[in-house]
Amino acid sequence: MKSTMNPTSNEIGRRNGEAKGSRAVNDIKSIVHRQLIDRLDLSRVRDENKEDVKRQIKPVILELIAGQGTPLSGSERLTLADEVMNEVFGFGPLEVLLNDPDVSDILVNNCHEVYVEKKGKIEKSNIRFRDDRHLLQIIDRIVSRVGRRVDETSPMVDARLPDGSRVNAIIPPLALKGPALSIRRFGVNPVRLEQLLEYQSVIPEMVEFLEGAVRSKLNIIISGGTGSGKTTLLNVLSSFIPSNERIITIEDSAELMLQQPHVVQLETRPPNIEGLGCVSQRELLFNTLRMRPDRIILGEVRGAEALDMLQAMNTGHEGSLTTIHSNSPRDALSRIEMMVTMSGLEIPMKSVRQQMSSAIDLIVQATRLIDGKRRIVCIAEVVGMEGEVVTMQDIFQFQQEDVDSDGNVIGSFVATGVRPRCINRLERSGIRLSADIFKPGARLRVGG
Repeated sequence: MKSTMNPTSNEIGRRNGEAKGSRAVNDIKSIVHRQLIDRLDLSRVRDENKEDVKRQIKPVILELIAGQGTPLSGSERLTLADEVMNEVFGFGPLEVLLNDPDVSDILVNNCHEVYVEKKGKIEKSNIRFRDDRHLLQIIDRIVSRVGRRVDETSPMVDARLPDGSRVNAIIPPLALKGPALSIRRFGVNPVRLEQLLEYQSVIPEMVEFLEGAVRSKLNIIISGGTGSGKTTLLNVLSSFIPSNERIITIEDSAELMLQQPHVVQLETRPPNIEGLGCVSQRELLFNTLRMRPDRIILGEVRGAEALDMLQAMNTGHEGSLTTIHSNSPRDALSRIEMMVTMSGLEIPMKSVRQQMSSAIDLIVQATRLIDGKRRIVCIAEVVGMEGEVVTMQDIFQFQQEDVDSDGNVIGSFVATGVRPRCINRLERSGIRLSADIFKPGARLRVGG
């Protein structure tokens, strides 16, 4: 009896045939690509409308494919022509993934391993690069568009795609198995409040409270881990800022898409190959204070700028918004303490905590749960100091109860019953919230 654990000769033959077919198609693609480049006038391609050039070149590509003498069906020829077009005008094999709206992250471990995140779940893609050199060419094409370079002397690079997606690349000798590439997608159309409600990432009572907090100029920190939706939430909260206010944003990589008319966007600059020319978030924050902002939005606080952010919040720049990497509101305060020490000033820790307690009003905790769904799991209010400890109280929470057989989290959004101290400030701004939204108990049960 034949063992079912070992492939049959027919199975081995089929796999070999598929491998040879894949190599044959890649060989044709490489040959056609080289022949097309030889024919193209690259200056003409750059100067003319790209879509017009594509329409003119596609018949040429199909002609070159036909000239290879390899039997291919009509659909195979069209697919091959599209892949060659992507090599010439786009980002090669990545174009398929970049055009898929469901893909939120693209993770290239090496030329033969490409993973994607869809709806919070990571899965392996069938996308492949020919070899390391091919992957390096795509990486170089991405980073060169923003005036950066990647080579052995500068083997790590951050860049962004035209749609604002963040790109990080690292190549040998630092990457041992070949070039690696990570792309955090950031769509042209940002997630709207209605979508967050539809996804059950937040409930209307939370939104009503947060909208009032933003309009009354409370200082808010959005806390969360990588991929928890901090930037998405920051975009949504910034939409509550009145359109007559002057907003200045500071980011490492410009991602925010504010809809207000009076917005100035600033972006940091990394050092050049000689280690010169760096402009940090702290320097941009210093400059922002001279630009007469009504609101300052700091994309993410991650270093010595934490001290300057607290001072700005305490000296008339109310209504500031920022994000921070942390796992809970209490952790967020601890991280800010740590980052203040990076400023190089010897400040007593009690003084730092006093600044935090008077500067920060709300901490909104965002989390990506084990089922891949992103939710606001806590809205906490900073209420003051007790001794040398900053005190907080939770206003809303998401309480996880169980995980079903499909891996979906079951839980409830609840109000803790605490009436926020900041309500008086909201009322002084003309914003009156119903007391019912703070009544204790469950507001929405999800996953069950």
